[in-house]
Amino acid sequence: MLHSSKLKLPVWEAALILFLIIALLSTGIIYFSVSPHLPMIFSIMLLLAFGFIKKVPIKEMERGLLEGASSGLGAIYIFFFIGMLISSWMISGTIPTLMYYGFQLFSEMPLYFSAFIVTSIVGICIGSAFTTSATIGVAFLGMASAVDASLAVTAGAIVSGAFLGDKMSPLSDTTNLASETVGVPLFEHIKNMLWTTVPGFVISAAIFFVLSPAAGEKTGDIAAFLHALQENSFISPLALLPFVVVALMAILRVSAIPTLSFGILSAIIIAFLQDSAVTVQQMADILFSGFVMESDLPQLNDVLSRGGIESMMFSVSLVLLALGMGGLLFRLGIIPSLLNAIEASLKNVFSLITATALTAIGINFFIGEQYLSILLTGKTYEGQYDKLGYARKTLARVLEDTGTVINPLIPWGVSGVFVSGVLGVSTLDYLPFAFFCLMGPVLTFFSAITKIGLAKTEKN
Repeated sequence: MLHSSKLKLPVWEAALILFLIIALLSTGIIYFSVSPHLPMIFSIMLLLAFGFIKKVPIKEMERGLLEGASSGLGAIYIFFFIGMLISSWMISGTIPTLMYYGFQLFSEMPLYFSAFIVTSIVGICIGSAFTTSATIGVAFLGMASAVDASLAVTAGAIVSGAFLGDKMSPLSDTTNLASETVGVPLFEHIKNMLWTTVPGFVISAAIFFVLSPAAGEKTGDIAAFLHALQENSFISPLALLPFVVVALMAILRVSAIPTLSFGILSAIIIAFLQDSAVTVQQMADILFSGFVMESDLPQLNDVLSRGGIESMMFSVSLVLLALGMGGLLFRLGIIPSLLNAIEASLKNVFSLITATALTAIGINFFIGEQYLSILLTGKTYEGQYDKLGYARKTLARVLEDTGTVINPLIPWGVSGVFVSGVLGVSTLDYLPFAFFCLMGPVLTFFSAITKIGLAKTEKN
């Protein structure tokens, strides 16, 4: 996909096509509030029509779609496993137990602040924003629902913490990809990211602390919620075993699918042990269609009825469309044309960092894939950082601040689709409250202006 361009377009033409796609996507999703799938399909139709006018063979355009979609197959398989993980952790009591003990530990602490801090810590420990959001995140969302707090702000805190952890963890795929792409030692890269991560963490924590509802409110509702949770779920330290298994395997750097598989299998075993009435057929239905809570408390039912392979199909279809469109944008030469034009105009470090940031954000927006935003942007600009005498760890940090943490803010991005699916809160609803993610580009631009934290290349 990186070298598959069939057209060399003038910059104005490539920019015009991108403008039309932006208009189509934003009008459909924001103005008409339709599912992102439809604007995405019509955008693909527009690109196919453009390619037809330019006399690009239809087989070449179809190949571009398929190559783009194939780049996301790894994420799609993980989606299926996460769907089963959530439903199995519901019936085994893992997520209900996390919620129950979470109330015991954090009921006297500001809710949004707690959600941000805990998901940050867990994210760093296991290196996966997806797993953090789907487990600890779901638990905190249940706590927010119990106290009638804002689900949008809670989701924003969860996303902020989960992706802070993903960005700073040595176990994270994106962290390793950023360091490897531009040839920077992993822990040197992580240390250098502290220049923007620490201010972002402090500012975000302060905002979530101020926004949190006063501790102790809605105590009657909490008591009813906890009672219903105990009555209808298996609450026990034993139920935390699947979470411990996943965390340990992640720390040992076992790859995602085996880790999730053991998390699922351990939860299934616990579910059968604690409830002999569960049949194999019922378990299969739950893994495929999701867990359904049937209690007398509608609030609890809304929070715990989720998961299953079927729940991931919305996300899978959208990711395939978004990545396919990205492949077509490359095949038709639209993105390569703009990247080449940007690269030629870089004269100083501010313009270089600005171009790097906008490119990473733009690739996230148009392709919806954070790995490609890191890989393509890093390879495009690494030579320019060398020419201007700036260390490549500066580039690696910009890639993470404007690539990794921006993807969950894109409604059709792989992370945005996943998070909104597992939390049940739309991307556009939590976006204004994902403060850490929003501050990534802001702090990057601040660093470019002030030159604080910009490392120069060491001269021999």
